[in-house]
Amino acid sequence: MRSSNKQQFLFGKIKEVPFYFHWISEFFHKSNIKESNKLSDQTCDDLDFEELFMFLDRTNSSVGQQYFYYQLRTISKDATIKSEDEVIIDEIANNLDFRKTVEDKLRSLNSTEAYYISKLFQEKSFEVPRWYKLLPILTLMTLFSLIGLLIFPDLIYIIPFLLIANMWIHYRNKNNLDYYISALPELVKLYKVSHFFTKKYPNYFAKQDISKSLHEIKKMKKHFYLFQMENRLQGDVTTILWGLLELFKISLLLEPILFRKLISKLNTNKLDIKNLHSFIGKLDMLYSVSSLRSGLNTYSKPDFHNQEFNLIAKGIYHPLIPDCIKNDINTSGKSVLLTGSNMSGKTTFIRTIGINLITALNLNTCFADSIQLPFMNLLSAIRISDDLMNDKSYYFEEVATIKNIIENSHNESYSLILLDEIFKGTNTVERISAGKAVLSYLSKKNNLIFVSTHDIELADLLKNEFNLFHFNESIENDKVSFDYKLKQGKVKTRNAINILKLSDYPDEIIKDAFSTVKSMESKF
Repeated sequence: MRSSNKQQFLFGKIKEVPFYFHWISEFFHKSNIKESNKLSDQTCDDLDFEELFMFLDRTNSSVGQQYFYYQLRTISKDATIKSEDEVIIDEIANNLDFRKTVEDKLRSLNSTEAYYISKLFQEKSFEVPRWYKLLPILTLMTLFSLIGLLIFPDLIYIIPFLLIANMWIHYRNKNNLDYYISALPELVKLYKVSHFFTKKYPNYFAKQDISKSLHEIKKMKKHFYLFQMENRLQGDVTTILWGLLELFKISLLLEPILFRKLISKLNTNKLDIKNLHSFIGKLDMLYSVSSLRSGLNTYSKPDFHNQEFNLIAKGIYHPLIPDCIKNDINTSGKSVLLTGSNMSGKTTFIRTIGINLITALNLNTCFADSIQLPFMNLLSAIRISDDLMNDKSYYFEEVATIKNIIENSHNESYSLILLDEIFKGTNTVERISAGKAVLSYLSKKNNLIFVSTHDIELADLLKNEFNLFHFNESIENDKVSFDYKLKQGKVKTRNAINILKLSDYPDEIIKDAFSTVKSMESKF
């Protein structure tokens, strides 16, 4: 069944449509990308990637949506937006006629069937059985038998056997057609849209020469006709016509014979299909970037030219938080350790840094007044849960995740590492000791680390290796309030027990807790 997202997407606005992540992510998951060049599932979970994607995605087509997802999860200097791409982004924003044309053409590819185009060049090639070469002989036998029936009436006894054999072959071949019936009409649209843009706006796409691929796909189009016709008939109320066509195809074994030729052509031209998919996907991604920027009150383009391993940001904020408080930070060539109480903003700030790195690398767009940073990979351990199905405790899961980070940070390129409450699954003394050892080790490599902790002792141990920052809260009129402003140094206030008091815990508990704090402070 055909379906499409016909809602009118408004330039500069968030899309209000269903997001089919199984289809959207399929192109990325089946792409041959090195593990070191892509965002891991762990990092995507840590940064709420699907929610981020739904905010960022302003594409018009299913092809563009797949490409946009692929691009956001790819970390490569080749994937960054170039100066010629910025020309197209600006033209979409400022030239209404061009923008409307782009929208109109791209939306012809916004059906769910268009997600299947990537399968044509990503799926393993179907190997046509050798006996398919004998099908023309069977077709000729059926054809001559039907014609000869006028002269030799006894052929009436042979024809049913031929038709049964043809029917068996025909419907067995239907299983092989699978996504081709849906994908081929969309491939024709992809060809037409790609051809239109290269002819209509040659100056914009001079460096994306796909003329050879267009020529090869054009030669293939005649092999699609029969399958396109079936797709259209299935989509309309034409049961009688569909039945007559089906009987005609069964009698002459048209589908299996043409399918063999089609597969040969598709296997030969996989790269050409991929080129058109990337061409339209990238154009739609650039449209999405232009739309995103137009809908933001504040954004900036990142500066990757700073020579030191340093991150400097002014007015940086989390895009998914309405009216998010902006903050400034200068890492001054060191990693960052954040202290503060729960809900004060530590983890949100760490996620803010990670999200801005992703959009800086792939969209040339940051949620900040300005930002300077080096090109970095991204690793994280923020959201970890017990793996109960595999009988793993939280601590063992945390150990495995951080070990993976240590192993993946051993390369020549820089890495941004985001950690939240390292080793919180174990006791205080060993947590602080192990955490200090791991953070010291990682900071000696090509890594910029942002780590949050409740352990003030850890801040004291790492004060010479890390820059210390904190978030804090205040208690006024028996209410806890947060300003979510990043401040220099380690946190100096402790309000956890006071918050228990404000929550009407029994006085006996509060007194006991304060007494224990004094006793522990005297020992350490």
